[in-house]
Amino acid sequence: MSSTLRAFRVLEEVSRLQPVSLSELVQVFDYSKSTLQRTLTTLEAANWLVRNTTDSTLWEVSPRALAVRPRALDGGQLLSAAQAPMIWLRDQVDETIHLSVLNNLDSMVLVHRVDCSQVVRTFSPIGDSSPLHATAVGKAVLAHLPQASLDIVLQRTFVEYTPHTADAQRLREQLEDVRRLGYAVNDREYRSAVSAIAAPIFDAQGAPIASICISMPSSRYDVQRGRAYGKLVREAAERISIDV
Repeated sequence: MSSTLRAFRVLEEVSRLQPVSLSELVQVFDYSKSTLQRTLTTLEAANWLVRNTTDSTLWEVSPRALAVRPRALDGGQLLSAAQAPMIWLRDQVDETIHLSVLNNLDSMVLVHRVDCSQVVRTFSPIGDSSPLHATAVGKAVLAHLPQASLDIVLQRTFVEYTPHTADAQRLREQLEDVRRLGYAVNDREYRSAVSAIAAPIFDAQGAPIASICISMPSSRYDVQRGRAYGKLVREAAERISIDV
């Protein structure tokens, strides 16, 4: 068997069993312990596997793997599934609607936009990159990532884009709200004059692969409107998730 094929088999098994030890993998495969160790360290060097943050003898799939499916979808099935719900959502609120995908736990990337008819409205170009911790689209995905992946993000030093940008502790509290409510809010946390409400989109395996959001000038946002829009954006996200 080629080393490449062996690496894929090991990667798939780690994904299924994670967190998993070398000794446990030896019992699954007919490879020697030394061969498996070399394969694991090779996948670690390629950033496909990481060691568990609390027990370095255990292996997990790295956050890099989370970006593979969104990248495969951003020009095809995801856009096809999202088109009608995005238009429906725009027609409900007459605000700009964004569809964004996760990029290597580093940022969210805007892959599609449906514009509104408002004279004063938000605008971001397709391909625009935005931070995870300070945007509604980012927080919607973060709230549903595996704990190991979320820990990687929370250990970073966050850029304070505006006086409203959350720190790590406040972000943890916000993510609890996202899980409870089903949508995330960004009220002037990234851009001082922009507010947004977003909901996560999941694939068939239940992994968060993207977010849909309502983006608007902060002058048109208030808490009551946020609650109403949150229910609508959550419904749109659920429609897309069913078809992805």
